[in-house]
Amino acid sequence: MKILFVYYAFENQGSGLVIQGYTEAAEAMGHHVAVYGPPNPMIPLNYTTNIESADAVVFIFEWTTEIRFADSLHLARIFGRIPRGRRVILDGDGNYNDVINLDGDFNHPDVESSRRWTEFCEALTDKICQPTLRPLRQNVRPFLFYAYNPRWSADFDPARHEFGMLYVGHCKFRWDGMQEVLDAVQPIRDQVGRIGLVGYGWDSQPWWAEPLGLEAAYVSDSDYLDRQGVEILPPVPFEDVIDWMGKARFNPILTRPTFEHMRLVTPRYFETPAAGTVPLFAVDADHVAEIYGEAGKELVLRGRGTDRIADIMNRPEHYADVVSEIQEHLASNHSHATRLRELIEIIES
Repeated sequence: MKILFVYYAFENQGSGLVIQGYTEAAEAMGHHVAVYGPPNPMIPLNYTTNIESADAVVFIFEWTTEIRFADSLHLARIFGRIPRGRRVILDGDGNYNDVINLDGDFNHPDVESSRRWTEFCEALTDKICQPTLRPLRQNVRPFLFYAYNPRWSADFDPARHEFGMLYVGHCKFRWDGMQEVLDAVQPIRDQVGRIGLVGYGWDSQPWWAEPLGLEAAYVSDSDYLDRQGVEILPPVPFEDVIDWMGKARFNPILTRPTFEHMRLVTPRYFETPAAGTVPLFAVDADHVAEIYGEAGKELVLRGRGTDRIADIMNRPEHYADVVSEIQEHLASNHSHATRLRELIEIIES
C-alpha cells in the first residue's frame, strides 16, 4: 500500500523522527510512505507531490490543520484523487473535542475555534483518530500513532552522561510539570550535577508566542531556573533529539494538563526510553503502566520524587536493567511495524 502523509513539518519539533520510522517500516514490509510536499533538506523526510499513485492519505494534525507549502488547490487535488473512505486524520493534540481548559492549558481558546476544527475534520473523513486509548468522543478511533523504533535503542551507559538531567523539548504548557521535577531535585541538587533544558520558551517567550496568542502557553520562571543552576540550551534538529537525551542520567517525560486529561501520548513517550537514559514520568502511574508495562511504574515521579531521583543517581546498574526491560516492552508492543499494520487496518476498514 502507498500511503501519503500530509503534515506541517518542522526542523526541531513535532513528529519528523516518527515519520522517518514509518517510512523505514513501510519499506521493510513492502509498503510505501511519503510526505506530501517538495524536498526540504532542512527537514529530511521522504517527500513527494505525486498524488496519483497514492492508495490512501493520512492527515497529521497537531497544532494546525493547514498544509505547509500548499493551499486549497492542493487539498482539492488530494480530495479528487483519494476517496473519503481512504482518508484518515490523526488528531495529535486532541483538538477534535469540545473546549478543554485545565490549569491554564487549553485545546481551543473558545467554542468557535473548536467548532471550526470539528467541521473541518468531519468534512475530510469519518476516520478520525487520536493518540489515546480512551478518546472522549465516541466517533474517535483510538490509535497511538507515535511509535518506538528498536533501531534507536542505546544502552544505559553512565560514562556518556554529561548531565544529571536533561529535558529536550519546548516549554509549551509544560512549566508546571517542569517545576514539579525541579522542586523534587532541589533537596539533592548537588548530587544531580548539570541540568539542561533544550528548546524554546524556558528562559523567555519565543517570538511567535504573541502573534499566535500563545503567551499563556510559554509561561516560565527564569529567576527560579537561575537559582537552580539550570542551563538553557537552543533547540536541536529532530534527528538529534535521541542523541541529546542520551547525554543525561535521566530525562523527565512531561505532558500538558489537557494531554494528561485525554491520556494522549506524544513522540517523547517513545523517543526518551530509546536514548539510554532513565525516563522519569511526571504523569499518572496507571497511564504509564498501560504504555510501558509494570516496569514503568518504578519510574513515576509523583509521591516520592526526591527519593526516586536520588536512587536513580546512586544505583545506575539497577536502572539500566529497568530501562532495558522497558525498551524490550516497547519493541514488542509499540514498534512502527505494529503501528503501520494498525493504520492499514483503519484505512481498509
